[in-house]
Amino acid sequence: MSDDATPRLSLPYVAAGQAQKHITVNEAFARLDGLVQLAVESRTIVAQPVAPADGAIHILPAAATGAFWAGKAAGLLTRFEAGAWEALTPAAGWLAWVKDEGHAVISDGATWTPLAATFKAVTAAKSPFGANTRFEIVEQEVTLSGALTATTVVIPNRAIVLGVSTRTSVAVTGATSYSCGVSGDTAKFGSGLGVAKNTNNVGVVGPTAYYADTAVVITAAGGSFTGGKVRVAIHVMRFDGAGVVP
Repeated sequence: MSDDATPRLSLPYVAAGQAQKHITVNEAFARLDGLVQLAVESRTIVAQPVAPADGAIHILPAAATGAFWAGKAAGLLTRFEAGAWEALTPAAGWLAWVKDEGHAVISDGATWTPLAATFKAVTAAKSPFGANTRFEIVEQEVTLSGALTATTVVIPNRAIVLGVSTRTSVAVTGATSYSCGVSGDTAKFGSGLGVAKNTNNVGVVGPTAYYADTAVVITAAGGSFTGGKVRVAIHVMRFDGAGVVP
């Protein structure tokens, strides 16, 4: 154990016989005020703000600029109070609400990842013998080219598909729209889908069973793809049988 600060949050200890103990105590309170129920302004603002509010916290992006921010590692927390910035190193498992994105992120000690991205599978039911039913999302961002582009991730063998959702993450060029489906049914999950950035679609279908690994296909309409990206999310139910009998 450190003689100077707590091991997890680095809150300064009051030393025996220390003068002006209130300074150390207030420093610990200020740090707690920032880290408990952590909410950051942004993790993408590169330029150090000129007039931040007291208590403002940012997650530093790569190549941040400014008198205090420049040269500091991406992923650090910076907190402003009483005219000065303080850098705080996050630990694995820290959670933060990102105000300008409207979602939570989690740190592994170096990188912050949207919390939703860590929940790709949830077990809905499990039997005493080890059989289970789970809901899962299989997803990929696809770079488009040519007449059609297939995902490298697949609808898993013996899964039931509930739907496939898409979002245009980089504006599509070369085509006037696109469809989302599978080989032999290229519009199964939607057609006439928009090429502008952030156009999205939720292609809900009646529960459909697949008996082989099956790629999702994005097919161009009105021309061939010359650029653009689409995020594809496959929403499925999957099943595991009972465990091995000893």
